[in-house]
Order: sequence, then C-alpha cells, then structure tokens
Amino acid sequence: MGPGSGPVRRVLAGALAVALTALTPTLLPAPTASATDDGEGAIYLVTLDGPGLSGYRGFLPRAIAQLRMVAEQDTALGLVGSPAPLARWTTALNGFAVRLTRAEADRLAAEPAGALVERNSVRRLAGRTGTGTGTGLPLTTRHRGGAGVVIGVVDSGIHPESPLFADVPGQVGPRSGFVGACDTGQDWDASTCNRKVVGARWFVAGFGADHLRSASSLSARDDHGHGTQMASIAAGNAGISVRVGDQRLGSYGGVAPQAGLAVYKACWTAPDPRDDGCATADLVSAVDAATADGVDVLNLSVAGPAGVDTVERALLGAAEAGIVVVAAAGNGGARSHASHASPWVTTVGASTGVVRRGRVALGAGPTLTGAMSATRPAGPARLVLGARVAAPGATRDTARVCAPGSLDAARVAGAIVLCERGEVGRVDKSAAVRQADGVGMVLMNTRPGATDVDVHSVPTVHVDEADGHAIRRWLRAHPGGRVTLRPLGVERRPARVTGWSSGGDPVGAVLKPDLVAPSVGILGAVPPGVRGRRWDFVSGTSAGTAFTSGAAADLLQRRGWSAPRVRSALATTASPVGGGVLRGGAGRVRPESAPQPGLVYAVPVEDYRAWLDGTLPNDLNTPSLLLTSDESSAQRTITNVGRRTLYFSSHASGFTRHSVTVTPAAVRLDPGASATWTVTVASAVDAPPFDDGYITWRGANGTRTRIPVLLTR
Repeated sequence: MGPGSGPVRRVLAGALAVALTALTPTLLPAPTASATDDGEGAIYLVTLDGPGLSGYRGFLPRAIAQLRMVAEQDTALGLVGSPAPLARWTTALNGFAVRLTRAEADRLAAEPAGALVERNSVRRLAGRTGTGTGTGLPLTTRHRGGAGVVIGVVDSGIHPESPLFADVPGQVGPRSGFVGACDTGQDWDASTCNRKVVGARWFVAGFGADHLRSASSLSARDDHGHGTQMASIAAGNAGISVRVGDQRLGSYGGVAPQAGLAVYKACWTAPDPRDDGCATADLVSAVDAATADGVDVLNLSVAGPAGVDTVERALLGAAEAGIVVVAAAGNGGARSHASHASPWVTTVGASTGVVRRGRVALGAGPTLTGAMSATRPAGPARLVLGARVAAPGATRDTARVCAPGSLDAARVAGAIVLCERGEVGRVDKSAAVRQADGVGMVLMNTRPGATDVDVHSVPTVHVDEADGHAIRRWLRAHPGGRVTLRPLGVERRPARVTGWSSGGDPVGAVLKPDLVAPSVGILGAVPPGVRGRRWDFVSGTSAGTAFTSGAAADLLQRRGWSAPRVRSALATTASPVGGGVLRGGAGRVRPESAPQPGLVYAVPVEDYRAWLDGTLPNDLNTPSLLLTSDESSAQRTITNVGRRTLYFSSHASGFTRHSVTVTPAAVRLDPGASATWTVTVASAVDAPPFDDGYITWRGANGTRTRIPVLLTR
C-alpha cells in the first residue's frame, strides 16, 4: 500500500497547517481510569506506518515532515470520533496514545496504514533490590570516562542530592547536539539540573496520576530507588566515600563517572507495591523524548515481551538517530525468553561478579567464612545469641531474628550478636544491633540458601546454615567466648550466567541476549527517604544493563564510533561464560578491552528498518549468527578499526555436532577496509538439531574479535 493510500494517508493540503501546539504534548493530564480499565475504554498505543523523524529519509524539510505526521495522526483519530490523544510521538516513531473502546481499537487496527495498535500495559523494572551475593567495592577504580557523553536513563527518576550526581570539578557539559530540558515539577525546579544531571523529564499519562502512591512526586524525583541505582552504576561520580553509620565501606564510582545523565521518569510507585511499574505509553513517550533530546546512550532497565511491539519500535527510532540502545533481558530464567529480541538493541543478561568475603574467628578456635561488605573488623568481642538478650517486653522469637527494638542494650552493648535470618529484612537486623549498642553481627541462615552482602549498620558476616549451627555449638561450649569479624576483601570467581537471567529463543530471528554483565549484588545509591539509607545492593538484569550503558558511554568518548560499531565492540571483546550462547550471548562484557576490538561488524542504520519490513536483500550484519534448519551458510562483513594494515585469521570453536568452516580463512585489511566472509555448516544426517560455538578473528597484533553462533539445524 503506497504512502498516499487509505484514509489515514489521505492528507488534505490544508492539513499541513495543523497548529504547532499539537506537536508538543509530552506530558498531558492523567487519564481518569487505569491502564487496564475498560469501563469507558482503555489506553491504546497506535503506531502509523513508516518511521518517525529520526528515521525519515524523504525530501520534505523535517518541520514539514513533522506537520505531516501530526496530520496523519489527526486523520486516524478522526476515524474514531477525534478523541484527544494522551501523547503524540513524532521522533522515534509516528504514533500516539489515546483512550479507545475495543471496537474503536479494532477499527484503527484494520487500517492499512496502521502498523500496530496495542493496548497499554504496565511492566516491572528488571531489578531485585537488596538481593544477591554482593560485588566488590569500589564498583570501579577509574576516575575518568564518558566525558561529554549523555546517558538517557528511562526509569523511576533520580535522587539529585546524592553526591554521585553533583557538579564536581572535571565534569564537562554535554557534547553539541543534546537539547534536553529540565522540566519542573513537585520538589524539582530548573536549578536542580547541572552539568551532571543535564536533563530531566517525567511521563505519567499512561500509568495515571490517580493511581500513584500518595508520596509520589509528580516530577523526575525518584520515589522508588531503582532509577537512582541505575544512574549511579552507569555514571555516578568517582571517589565518593560510601558510609553507613560509622562504617566506611570504600570509595565508589560509576562505570563512566564523567558522563552526563538525562533522566526520563516513566516508572511509578502505586499504593500497593505489587502495582509499581512502567506503563508502555509512558515508556514510549520517554524514548521519543530522549531521541528528540539527542542522548548518546539510552538505558532501559525494563523487560517485556520478546516480540517487536510499540516500545521496540520506539527503540528502533532511537537507534535510527544514532543512539546506543541498551536494555534488560529480564529475570524470568527458564520461564521466559529474553526481552528486546530486536537487532537494534544490545540486550543484556546477568552474570555473577566479584564477591566480598569476611571471616568469623571463634576465639583461638576455628574460623568460618561468609559474605561481608564492611572494610573494617569488629572485635574481639563477646558473642551473644539474639534469643538470649531480648529486651523487656520483647519475645525470644523476635529477639532471635533481631527484629527492630527486640534487643536489650544493657546486655548487647559492646557485643557481637548472632541473629537468625527471617521475619524482617537483613539490614533491619543490623540496625537493631546498632540501636542496642552492639558492635557487630553474625547473620546465619536457618535453611539452605545464599549468603548475601548488604549495606549493614554494623560490620556483619553472613554465613550459611551449616556454619551458623557450628557457631552455635562453639558458643555452647564456650559461654562468653569472644569472636572477631575480619574482612577478607574481594574474592574473584569465574563469571557464570545466573539461573534467573532470561535466555534467548532458539527459533527467534536474532540471537539473544547479546551479552551478559555483572548483575548480582551491585552497589548503588538510593534516596534516603525511600530506603532509610543512602546505599543499597541490587541484583537483576537491570544492573547489568546500567553497567553496559556506562561501558558504551566510555567507549563513545574514547573512540567516537557510530552506535553499531560501539555495540559490536562491546560484544566481540566479551569474555566467554559457561552455559551456551543462548544463555550468555557473546559473554561477559569487558569495558577495558572494548576500545581495542581489532574488527567491528558495522550495520548501516537504514538496514534495521529494512530488516523489520522484510526488504533487506542480505542478512543483517550483526555480531552474532543464528542459522536455522534450512540454512547451511551465512555471511558477515568485518572492518578493520585499527591504525595498521594487519592480517586476520579465523577460527571456529566449541561446535561438537557439526563441521563449521569459514572462507576465506584469513584476510589482509588496511585501516578502514572491509572484507566479507562466509560460514558454512555441514552435519551428518543423524546429527542432533542444536549446536553452538564461536567464530574468532585473530589479529596479528593480538586482538580477538569473537562472535557467538547458534545452529538450530
């Protein structure tokens, strides 16, 4: 159907004179019913055929093209009685959000020019706060990286008063091209932004202001904590001291500590925390605004379905604007496939990281090891069981788990308390010990389970069930015995994909996730009014996404490459992890190696939409390969991004059921030169259907450019 066909495309000459005020309703009054209420209709996201301004390649000036898009939207709205849209989008895509009945939505979906009509829904953030075996501190020892680059964070907002987001010496403003604004709102005025927080916007029309928790701020201020954590992981200022109570836990810095942050609040808190989340209409509005503002990296720590929906089409528009798009694979494990299964998104799964450990020294006797975040010791001090030092009016059961107010300060002062896990939060237990003037805590599991590093109020070692019982037996044999808690520092273990990280679809169009990143127990800042403290650990693919966004910002600043080249370098320099490419993609991201990939897999930005439309004549040049049962070969093109003419040789590894060959096996490339290679797969008739491995190109100067390959033959 041509661009002038169908009622939606019949734009009269006078329609180009649509008032310019129709172009800027980025924040509109909240709907009077929830996103899922069909009493008087529901909110629908309507995407019209063709790209937004970011992907527009026509002959009209951009201002006229934008007017035409608004006129097309008005024509579509006219088919269902011209209701006022809740939001319009003209940059990342051409579409709008509007309240419709089901019949009206079906009417628009039947139009030839309507690419997609989708009901608004609420998605969960991909972070699990205060969980997991904590990572080492500091997050990074680098004090530089990402200067001038802007990371757009679509999340729950930010706590701007944190020193991680202060305008510190050495911070530079955004590079030319960023035009974002600092929208005012509740507890947020224009002066809140600075050279670090360079922009702030908020979107609530899809979620509904009437459905917010009473303490929610109608502004970019973070009411949840997740957005602040993601911003701090990606780009928090370096050299910030982490203090909890009287403990100094180390020095903190984000992955790209000099990058600027543009905040797009699209995720909200509800009266019932189970209803917290991000409405898809607000997510699309945020992505559209970030694209129009000109961010360099877009961080979306929100999962979703694996298909190409409206959010994914908006992310395509961001990619067409030259933005590095990074998004979370999700935490569904084997229950669901990785979200953001499109080739224009770097989809990030979760891997383990370094672990901070501590030791419980039982007098002159044995020592036991557990998880510990503190950097200073506690003791020697007498050890007491929580159950035996209950405060007046408290029960033994509440004291056993060290519930707030349950411990008797007269008997706890100066002691280390053994507390059992359960009933109350882990950090609430150490706060109760500190309130009773205790100097440390041993936290023991009462059943099999993980030990966790948390931001505690007193030095704490978390031990497993067996070691907990061993400590209790020792105490019975040594009443009044003294123990010491000693930090052991960082323990490095081989990275592995977590069990809850969502893997790829073996019959999908593109191999996902693209890579994995540290996502277990990552430290970040939180609003003190939300959590009662300034720091907390978070686990989830959201944390890995923020980590990767910071790595992308640093790489952009150091190399100035296009978004597809940055995404290629991050993937091809990743280190292998176990579990297969459907779980780990290219492997664990290595920011320190990404600036020297040797080769990149460049994708012309227009190829993404051609791939979506089914008009791409060749395979998309992604840094991964997925061959189905009817394919025996595929091609990719490599480009030398080094400064020297070099020979590169290929190597296929990991395949156990098929013979995989690469031709040519070696190439000689001048700087900036490219070569196309072909992979060919042969298998026995009775070979099992699945196989995976890697193809690596080794440069004469030592570089290794590796891509994952999945065979579903």
